[in-house]
Amino acid sequence: MARQRFSVPRLEGISQEHFTQHLYPQRKPLVLEGIDLGACTSKWTVDYLSQVGGKKEVKIHVAAVAQMDFISKNFVYRTLPFDKLVQRAAEEKHKEFFISEDEKYYLRSLGEDPRKDVADIRKQFPLLEGDIKFPKFFKEDQFFSSVFRISSPGLQLWTHYDVMDNFLIQVTGKKRVVLFSPRDAQYLYLSGTKSEVLNIDNPDLAKYPLFSKARKYECSLKAGDVLFIPALWFHNVISEEFGVGVNVFWKHLPSECYDKTDTYGNKDPTAASRAAQILDRALKTLAELPEEYRDFYARRMVLHIQDKAYSKNFE
Repeated sequence: MARQRFSVPRLEGISQEHFTQHLYPQRKPLVLEGIDLGACTSKWTVDYLSQVGGKKEVKIHVAAVAQMDFISKNFVYRTLPFDKLVQRAAEEKHKEFFISEDEKYYLRSLGEDPRKDVADIRKQFPLLEGDIKFPKFFKEDQFFSSVFRISSPGLQLWTHYDVMDNFLIQVTGKKRVVLFSPRDAQYLYLSGTKSEVLNIDNPDLAKYPLFSKARKYECSLKAGDVLFIPALWFHNVISEEFGVGVNVFWKHLPSECYDKTDTYGNKDPTAASRAAQILDRALKTLAELPEEYRDFYARRMVLHIQDKAYSKNFE
């Protein structure tokens, strides 16, 4: 079966009213052009970030290969001063390194105490705050976090989903982003919130045969572009060159729906977590039956879930 590919729509000059009233309710990815992001797209060079960002220690991912895998953890965590990280991430070859001279770096900024503080570049990097404007397309009390992302050229992040809506602001550099609909989750071979399929362009279909059914939504981001990624949409990000991005996450659901201990924005809503726990208990109960009966009643349960919980309002 040929894989279906779609281009993510690109729209320019969209107002806050048009986005919230007409585009946002569709719950589909969009690339927004011409948004006023401030001076960051021209000012945030390697030299400027190194000087103004300072020597604040940041925790980073370091990988010997470009294709990072969160499931097998084919990377190590290390700490560098922010200015050193920026300089190294912009290099193809390194004189100083942890693993190898062509290792890759990835920063996903954290709160002051990641166990209880969310990331907000306005707090962690206050000297850069005046350079960037966040799109005013959601209410201020919905804001959750703003995350600095800096990647080496060629770095590819694993396919995953987040539980909150977000804008991926491409400040400098270029990225290729491939997204998958939440309705195609059954084809992505999930382990938690991540997909086991690393090579999304040339997947091992002997190992992952259903992946060929997953619809791919693709876009290229250049400096100044803003990608709207609705909650639950899977995304895989490839940095085609050294680049700086900022993710702005906000709450699509009422605050009480989210896990209050979640500082990353990737823990499932509390009702979903409770439902998963109940399902685990149901499966343990089914295990008390002989295989023939267990199989029959498991299939009945699946049909019941499909009938009662699957939506007919989404593609």
